[in-house]
Amino acid sequence: MKTQKITQIFNICCIGAGYVGGPTMAVLADYNPELRITVVDISKEKIDLWNSEDLNDLPIYEPGLKEIVLKNRNINLFFSSNIPSSIEKADMVFISVNTPTKKKGFGAGFASDLKYVESSARQVAKFSKGHTIVVEKSTLPVKTAQTIKSILEAYKVKGDGEKKSFDILSNPEFLAEGTAINDLKKPDRVLIGGENEDAINLLKKIYLNWVDENKILTTDLWSSELSKLISNAFLAQRISSINSISALCEVTQANVHNVSKAIGMDHRIGSEFLNPGPGFGGSCFKKDISNLIYICNHYGLHEVASYWEKVIVINNWQQKRISRVIVEKLFGNLSEKKIAILGFAFKSNTNDTRESPAISICRDLLEEGCYLSIYDPKVNTKQIKSELNNEQYKKDIFWENCSNLEDALFNADAMVVLTDWCEFNNLDLKKIFEIMRYPSWIFDTRNIIDPYLAESFGFNIWKLGNGFYN
Repeated sequence: MKTQKITQIFNICCIGAGYVGGPTMAVLADYNPELRITVVDISKEKIDLWNSEDLNDLPIYEPGLKEIVLKNRNINLFFSSNIPSSIEKADMVFISVNTPTKKKGFGAGFASDLKYVESSARQVAKFSKGHTIVVEKSTLPVKTAQTIKSILEAYKVKGDGEKKSFDILSNPEFLAEGTAINDLKKPDRVLIGGENEDAINLLKKIYLNWVDENKILTTDLWSSELSKLISNAFLAQRISSINSISALCEVTQANVHNVSKAIGMDHRIGSEFLNPGPGFGGSCFKKDISNLIYICNHYGLHEVASYWEKVIVINNWQQKRISRVIVEKLFGNLSEKKIAILGFAFKSNTNDTRESPAISICRDLLEEGCYLSIYDPKVNTKQIKSELNNEQYKKDIFWENCSNLEDALFNADAMVVLTDWCEFNNLDLKKIFEIMRYPSWIFDTRNIIDPYLAESFGFNIWKLGNGFYN
């Protein structure tokens, strides 16, 4: 039986084996061999993939992840679907579950759906023993800790007489998909918010095994919760800002990369997140901004909400703009034309397709009556079908997921570069031109194709943000 006051952490349970829980706990286990860390999830299928002998079957692709899992799995890192037992043994429980945007009811389209967070809190309250430190790892709206606290306190009152107590901490993740392992190993900062200094120091001690103390920031719960939302909002704002300028560059015959380089050299601005593209995607940016808009409106800050709403509007507009350009350049008609889509993930080095710009652009092109051949080195057919909702197109409009570039490009009228995978940087344009249908088009939304080289082989090319090629 655990004592009411914890002086050292021995067992950790993480509820949620997704993009945050899996990689984060793998790195924690790697730097804390004395800890026993168990990642649990209600999806047995997902847990089975984490336990697969073939590490290429892991449910998440992140560079460096499978090596860490191989090193620590079944030594001090475990994946289990036995949630009650794992919580019971834990001194510290991380809540790393999904917090999607509500699809119906009050706040639909903006507010976060906290049903999985509430369910996790109830499980912790029911199965925990003695004193337990509960850590919010999911991206949550400000004041969510109060909801968790209310649930835990209620179970203390209605319990079976066993003494339970809890501390609640906020420890938001600041991971970029595709570089998550490096972000965990070399974080810009680790943020811990809480009310109990002893609990804060116990979590801080875990990070001190590899993170410099000056990079660990401790604060109150509400500032910690809000900081994650604001961080993502500011990053998304920069993407929408440079994407809006890309359109201006096109009509003024300027080059957005020259512009972004010039402004990025100003130390007050910096060069990060100034690369134009088809728009931001992933699980966080749109969801977190939507939640920020909802919170601002809730507190009557309608002008602030309107400001942040424009970030999403510009992002959607950029995707529609690219779709419209493709149609216009191909003589205003895509019927019976084959369009090769290079990249379906929202960015390189991840298999995550959530909110990927490719989804909206592909749907627009399908509506125009074309045939899509899609190639992405890490995204499978099941994911693409789920995102495109292919049922509405199955009668007369088609797409296929190709296993290699050559199949995707064969007899295509155009190729559209939507994800910045490294293998797209050095395409054999001479060979590609020979297998595509004339006149052959390249639509480069990531600015990774050499336009002079492409033109020398006979391609027509459009480059996002470059007025010379529009």
